[in-house]
Amino acid sequence: MAKAIGEICTFCGKSYKEAHLLIKGISGSICDDCASQAYHIVQGSKPTHKKTFLPNEKELPKPKDIKDFLDQYVIGQDEAKRYLSVSVYNHYKRLSQRKTTDDVEIEKSNIIMVGATGTGKTLLAHTIAKKLHVPFCIVDATVLTEAGYVGEDIESILTRLLQVADYNVEQAQQGIVFIDELDKIARKGDNPSITRDVSGEGVQQGLLKLLEGSIVNVPPQGGRKHPEQRMIPVDTRNILFICGGAFDGIEKKIAQRLNTRVVGYTAQKNTAVIDRENLLKYITPTDLKSYGLIPEIIGRLPILTYLEPLDRIALRRILTEPKNSIIKQYIKLFEMDQITLMFDQNVYEYVVDKAIEFKLGARGLRSIVEAMMMDAMYELPSCDTRSLSITLDYAIEHFERTDTNRLQIA
Repeated sequence: MAKAIGEICTFCGKSYKEAHLLIKGISGSICDDCASQAYHIVQGSKPTHKKTFLPNEKELPKPKDIKDFLDQYVIGQDEAKRYLSVSVYNHYKRLSQRKTTDDVEIEKSNIIMVGATGTGKTLLAHTIAKKLHVPFCIVDATVLTEAGYVGEDIESILTRLLQVADYNVEQAQQGIVFIDELDKIARKGDNPSITRDVSGEGVQQGLLKLLEGSIVNVPPQGGRKHPEQRMIPVDTRNILFICGGAFDGIEKKIAQRLNTRVVGYTAQKNTAVIDRENLLKYITPTDLKSYGLIPEIIGRLPILTYLEPLDRIALRRILTEPKNSIIKQYIKLFEMDQITLMFDQNVYEYVVDKAIEFKLGARGLRSIVEAMMMDAMYELPSCDTRSLSITLDYAIEHFERTDTNRLQIA
């Protein structure tokens, strides 16, 4: 487009000599700077929508497809993956068929996963949300209290989901919420409490309306800090809730129900077939009730599954096999500094040995590798070194410099 001689920009007043380009219209002109600003203003005014999953039968991944995707990121836990894959598939199939002419209404199937810390509960839920491209948030149940007390209200769970969905209510209403540490809100005794249990049974009572499905008025900026804010109504009937918890000590209740013992020499003959190394595989809703969950909330979490404890073989695979494995992450970090990082095979065995020794589980693998690699990550970016090979001697030398007391857990 040629410069329009004798004209000025109608918006900023620049002449054709001052502007790089002057575009002439019917009753005015606009320079290239104003045109660029106008473009950005228009783009900024458009509503931004994240890519979301629009459930229909053609796009909905089948349970085997979901499990295959989980296998790329999570090692083992086949039983939990099968339960999760089927439950999520049925849930979003329910959404795609909710407008039907018959009287059959498919109910929502929320999920509860029981497993020791570091076995992959959060990773499973996060990976499924990645596969389905739906809004996903993680909420820690330990900070929740009954309404009116110090702490976060139950509605703050949906506030976080709205924030992830950029306050698009329609998208948030098809999202997934992972409630972690559910065991921490168990009531203090098996009997209903006489006094107020605001961080235990009180929270469970408040969660009932969310899990079952109802319209909840959600404060967009949080609870009592902004009492003047306008509430956003959110329908929770189509939100899938996945709950997880370690339920530390529940094995004793399972053993008691099975009439066996976790430790000791006395055991009846009919308990010989019980796998005492993994009692969680025998978990039932009755055990959750004995632990302190109220029957109403157990009924709203109909899908109960467990995660197996991680053995040496599983830890070794977790270290290197998943798409985002710890070793691959460190190799990628060094690649960004044009440094080739290599590990000897016996280094992996050493890392697994230390994780088992300190009872750290899968989460501890990163802490151990981080301790080994700290010196290299500090020094090499400033050097001309372009390759680094981690041998067993190197790993032992640099790990033993670490204060191991901070790694060990009870």
